[in-house]
Order: sequence, then structure tokens, then C-alpha cells
Amino acid sequence: MTWELYSAYLVATVIVLAIPGPTIMLVVSYALAQGRRTALASVTGVALGDTTAATLSLAGLGAVLATSALLFTVLKWVGAAYLIWLGWKMWRTSPVPLETVATATRDGKTILLHAWIVTALNPKGIAFFIAFLPHFIAPGAPVAPQLVLMGVTFVGLAIVNALVYALAASAVREKVNRPATLKAINRLGGSVLIAAGAMTAAMRRVSA
Repeated sequence: MTWELYSAYLVATVIVLAIPGPTIMLVVSYALAQGRRTALASVTGVALGDTTAATLSLAGLGAVLATSALLFTVLKWVGAAYLIWLGWKMWRTSPVPLETVATATRDGKTILLHAWIVTALNPKGIAFFIAFLPHFIAPGAPVAPQLVLMGVTFVGLAIVNALVYALAASAVREKVNRPATLKAINRLGGSVLIAAGAMTAAMRRVSA
């Protein structure tokens, strides 16, 4: 794989990741609702979810999703329903005060799991790898190492992207401390998740 080809892949990936999708909306929602302490958990969940999606895609599931309308639709509605459920829970949750390390750790595990599920269940993300990566494969060179390199690069950039969004959102939250304002932020985060669920439900199947 030439440096020119890899550089083009880097630029294209950064552009794609910078566009907020359901995963970033989840990360931002948690950061707005609970602050900076959610960043590590949510970003770790994103990393695991993208790794899962990339692995499934390279194993052939991406090709199936790109050609099977039924499978794509089922996975799409499962992901959409999950996001809407998370948004509804966040809407009804009271503002989170400063907590003990033990409580934060327990909540962090839940946040990690949510981010992992939302990212891994995004059918557009899975099909994306199959539709996107082949355009940057150098002809005449072994394919497997190139796919692994691009998959690892994508996950690494996705981690940085999610972390930037999480820290920026938590910085906004840390500037406000009034309970009424925090409650409004919770509801904003919940609304964003519900909107992300609607966005997921509206996704169209990737053409074969």
C-alpha cells in the first residue's frame, strides 16, 4: 500500500468520522448529562463497537447487509429502538451529582456497554467498511494486510473523534451547575438520542 493511497484513506476517513452519527450523538448525550467522567467509558465502547463492526465486515457480514434488505431492516430497527429507549431513560433521569469512584465505575460499565451496542448495531457502519475500504486497496499487493491496516486506522481515528466530541460536550456541561440547567441538559441529551434513533430508522440500505 503506497503512502499516497494511505494518505487519501486517512483524509477520507477523517471526513466521514467528523460527520456526527448515532454513535457520536450517544457520546455527546452522556457527556452533556453526566460530564467528563463518561468520556473514557463511552469512547472505549465506541472502540469496541467499531472493532466489532470492522471484524464482522471483513468476515463477510457487510456484504450480506449490502445485499439483504431483510437483515439490514431488522438490524436497523433494533438499533433505532435501542437508541430511542436510551433517550427516553435519559429524559426521565434526574441530574447526576458528583459521585463516588465505585458508583462512577459501575455507571461507566453501563455506558461502555451502551456505546458498544449502539456502534456495533449500526448496519450502515458495518456495510460502510465493505463499500469504503476496497477503493483504497493497492492492486497487486496482498489484500489482507491492507484491510487490517485500514481497519486499525479507522478504529484509532474513531477513538480520537469520539474523545474530542465527549470532552467538548463535557466542557459545556461543567460551566453550568444549577439543577434546572442540568435537568434541561439531560432532556437535551435524551432528545438527541431519540433523534439519533429516528435517524437510524430512516437509513436506507446500501446498494450492492
